[in-house]
Amino acid sequence: MLLPEPAGHTLDRPSRPPGFAAIGVFFCFGSVMAAYAAVTLVRRGTCLDRLWALNRRGHIALAGLGPMVAVPFGVLSMVLVLAALGWFRRQYWGWLLGTAVIATNLAADFIHALLGDWLRSGVGVIIAGLLLFYLTRPRVRTYFLPRSEPH
Repeated sequence: MLLPEPAGHTLDRPSRPPGFAAIGVFFCFGSVMAAYAAVTLVRRGTCLDRLWALNRRGHIALAGLGPMVAVPFGVLSMVLVLAALGWFRRQYWGWLLGTAVIATNLAADFIHALLGDWLRSGVGVIIAGLLLFYLTRPRVRTYFLPRSEPH
């Protein structure tokens, strides 16, 4: 006797988990912001610098490191583009990459919190922790596993 399938789920195509699109958009947004940071750290003094008013202290610290500091932001932007592409295409490597990015961010925020930046880093730890919790739920993780072949 065959058991009925859960609602919204088939053997070859599980239902899309809630929040799926939001996470993909989050990766896209992060990519745009990392690219923005890279461009504004290389080409200072343009009208684009105005957005740095949200993190003036961070801008001063990064700008003091010279234009080469833009390279890691460019790399981060590309990594986030890849994560978004893999995420929206339901590729397991996209899930792995996205999870690794969030886990790395969580570790960095945790270290910054330990170094004394409790408020800002504490919020980052909570947000990244919740995102990592979401990404590692079985329903989300299995959504990226290879689809079974129809019989």
